[in-house]
Amino acid sequence: MTTPPGRVRRATLPVPLPEQTVFSFRFTSSPRGARLARRLASCQMDAWGWHHGTPAHDSVELIVAELATNAVTHGLVPGRDAELRLSRRDGEDRVRIEVSDTCGERLPVAREAGSEEDGGRGLVLVAALAKEWGVASRPGAPGKTVWAVVGTGVPLASRERQ
Repeated sequence: MTTPPGRVRRATLPVPLPEQTVFSFRFTSSPRGARLARRLASCQMDAWGWHHGTPAHDSVELIVAELATNAVTHGLVPGRDAELRLSRRDGEDRVRIEVSDTCGERLPVAREAGSEEDGGRGLVLVAALAKEWGVASRPGAPGKTVWAVVGTGVPLASRERQ
């Protein structure tokens, strides 16, 4: 099916909303897809009240950038998308980040900062910024999910209402 001239067909992107507790987005396994995942995570953190420049926002943005880049670099299966999922619960001061890819054979390895090997240092940053992180297989689907939990404190929007 072709699009008639003059009509542009646009893919719909998820809209970051303050009231949603889960933000999920499938992105292409490409550098552009990873960049989009980072930007949307940044927008969702802002919608939740952790604005750009706050430790929670910047930690989540950096972790998503690392995990999404790893997914499209090391977890690439041609023709398969990766997925970003951010979740929070009201009353809890944490955000859970999950990035899934369809390549379960290659598990992430965090290398020491002084290691002579290429790569692997991004996970050292993830470990430093997150309260905890890990890897899980995807039940009922191929691949793995790399997850991290970031402590957030009270969002700025909540503090302003008090």
